[in-house]
Amino acid sequence: MPTTVEKGGRLQRVMARIFTRHLMNTAILMALPVIFTLSLNPARECLHDPDIWWHLADARLLTATHHFIQTEPYSFTVAGQSWINPEWLAEIPYWVTYKVLGLRGIYLVEWLVLCANLLFFYWRGYWKSGHAGAALYAAAAGFVLISVNAGPRMIAIAYLAMGCELAILEMAERGNKRWLWLLPPLFCVWVNLHGSWLLGIALFVLYILCGSFQLNKGVIKQEAFPVAERNRLLIVLGASLAALMVNPYGWRLVWNPLDMMLNQKLNIANVQEWKPLNLSTLAGEAAAVTICLMVVANCFSGRKWKVYELAFIFFAWYAALDHMRFLFMAAVLTIPFLASDIQRGFIEGSDEKTIPLMNALMVAAAICVIAFLFPSEATLEKKLATFFPMQSIAAIQPSWRTFNFDELGGRMAFDSRSPFIDSRFDTFEHHGVLRDYLSAMYILEPLKVLDQYRIDHVLMMDTMPLAYLLARTPSWHEIKREKIAEGTCLTFARAPFLAPITDAPSPVAGRR
Repeated sequence: MPTTVEKGGRLQRVMARIFTRHLMNTAILMALPVIFTLSLNPARECLHDPDIWWHLADARLLTATHHFIQTEPYSFTVAGQSWINPEWLAEIPYWVTYKVLGLRGIYLVEWLVLCANLLFFYWRGYWKSGHAGAALYAAAAGFVLISVNAGPRMIAIAYLAMGCELAILEMAERGNKRWLWLLPPLFCVWVNLHGSWLLGIALFVLYILCGSFQLNKGVIKQEAFPVAERNRLLIVLGASLAALMVNPYGWRLVWNPLDMMLNQKLNIANVQEWKPLNLSTLAGEAAAVTICLMVVANCFSGRKWKVYELAFIFFAWYAALDHMRFLFMAAVLTIPFLASDIQRGFIEGSDEKTIPLMNALMVAAAICVIAFLFPSEATLEKKLATFFPMQSIAAIQPSWRTFNFDELGGRMAFDSRSPFIDSRFDTFEHHGVLRDYLSAMYILEPLKVLDQYRIDHVLMMDTMPLAYLLARTPSWHEIKREKIAEGTCLTFARAPFLAPITDAPSPVAGRR
């Protein structure tokens, strides 16, 4: 029979195998979003994102009809016009979990997607640095950077595909060339998730171009690809481009991100995420600190760089500084390099020694924190009502032609109330509706726009210039007001619609 000492030694070995440093770091990273992410904090901006509601409406329509959306289905301004849903596949997880778990399902998927991105940062950083501590610090920095797109956003799912692409290229760099054949099926999935697949193709092309020549000068040491390897890469690129056509919309889905770049100037000019990065914000400061850390670490302990690595880093930070929404992409591209830099420049020795019991306590603490902070359905429903004027939206009648500000459009579509516009600006810009919307909102020709579209009701915040104008226009009268977190939402009606509207039960469309 085994002695007490032998049993104790066996238990220690089992604990050491299970409660590793990696498991502790994983638990810490999974706890970070529920503690610090505003969009997962029920006391702050939880469920505030206006896009998720038309995404859910899209998925509901797809699963109910079993047909992909081909024409604009919600608004009364561009209804019936050609429109494709470029993010249909990424919407499905949110809709399925919403059907099963309600608002908690949306919360759950958002948390899991953010955690998946953070864990990808960690493991790719560990592969680069070989140091679990450096990988954890770098992933924590990445957590701050991705805050610009934190929320129930389809692009966060798409960035998992970008992380997969980069991991495949990193595996190929280590000699596992067969992994490259995973890129075509990856792009086949990616094109149905989000238009950011175009960035993935651009990175792959950049990788091939940077490996097409030899350069050994200063900190750069680049060997040219052998002919056979270059040919393999070109074949994989061609197969990846062909795989983009495996989608329900054909060439129109492939054209979609190019259409945004070339034909949606108003969209890009008026959406906050397309603005340059503000270095005075937390995300901007995190970007500046990350860049400084990489520079200083390489001053302390430099290494040889490949051309594609520098190209990826310069591309990432240029794009992030020019458009703040690309800060997430910058994190995907640069965090593994940051982990390697932290290990070389700031950490001495290895981190092989670990205390399994301490790791287990940290894992247990992280699980308790996540369970404690995970909100109830009632809490989320209460919070939702503070961000959207649910009673005012519920009171909208099918015969009304309601002019609304864009952040309400998605929720109106989800509640089967036809909006004037929502945050899907693409089709609205193509048909001139976005231009007219901005003309009304900026008080350029507001009354003309309302007359042009035969608007009989307006849903507007009291702080918006259009609300101020309508309150002083004789033919328009306020018939309802509703308090929400950002102020008071007012409902205006033209003279023939002067009866005040009473509170109506707010629908929870299609959940059960």
